[in-house]
Amino acid sequence: MNTHPHKKCLVEFQMAEQPLRVGEVAIVGAGPGDPGLLTLRALMLIQQADAIVYDRLVSPEIMELVNPKAELIHVGKASGCHYVAQEETNELLVQLAVRQHRVVRLKGGDPYIFGRGGEEAEFLVENDIDFQVVPGITSAAGCASYCGIPLTHRDYAQSVTFVTGHRKADQTLELNWQVLAAPGQTRVFYMGLHNAPTIVRELTAHGLSGDCPVALVERGTTPQQHMAVTTLAALETAIARESFQPPTLIIVGEVVKLAESLAQPARSGWTSAPAQHSALSAGGRPA
Repeated sequence: MNTHPHKKCLVEFQMAEQPLRVGEVAIVGAGPGDPGLLTLRALMLIQQADAIVYDRLVSPEIMELVNPKAELIHVGKASGCHYVAQEETNELLVQLAVRQHRVVRLKGGDPYIFGRGGEEAEFLVENDIDFQVVPGITSAAGCASYCGIPLTHRDYAQSVTFVTGHRKADQTLELNWQVLAAPGQTRVFYMGLHNAPTIVRELTAHGLSGDCPVALVERGTTPQQHMAVTTLAALETAIARESFQPPTLIIVGEVVKLAESLAQPARSGWTSAPAQHSALSAGGRPA
């Protein structure tokens, strides 16, 4: 017996409503990849859109859920290889809205966390285009959870910092390394594979132990998830040995050592075996 009919009806109403108007742009976070982590509002919007402008980090499983009649426009970017310049993407969103399309700008993770959603929102405001933003589960939270890594823990990490692992136009990775090397925190580097040598060098130079646990998570929350646990000193070796490719998160902190006990290998599809440099490897978690 349903003891909360009002709550059920409210959800059904929200699923049936038309939240996206013609000439409006929705900047939507698709989450880290598993379609089960897509929000209800994100699902509504991608099923109602006339045009979907999407990134390469949006998983194929999520793209299968979009409106089959929608125009799909891929503007994905890879480090050093920009299929569509950001300025062109900004202009495209305006043009589609002016043509009275219902537009979804679909991004992996959360659009306001290293997703350049803020830049696009600013451009829409400058051009008097109505827009809304739908947050998504950011890659750091989703991937860490699927790998058994709590980003904060009273015994190990009282704060968590999300850090960009690269700068535009190949600028030097200049960060507040002294703060990042301080104890009692978890650091999550997005897009950091290319600058892994810099990350290792600067963190150790500013006092972080080379024995600090580090996790690498490639395509987390998807069936292609690839994960390894190593140490800061052995990070570069682990990247080369395991052939990690973007998109890969680098999680640095004492919480990483909880992965082996919290990841529940029997249910996650992990295979673990002794590896060089005390690395734990895993792959193929069913999403």
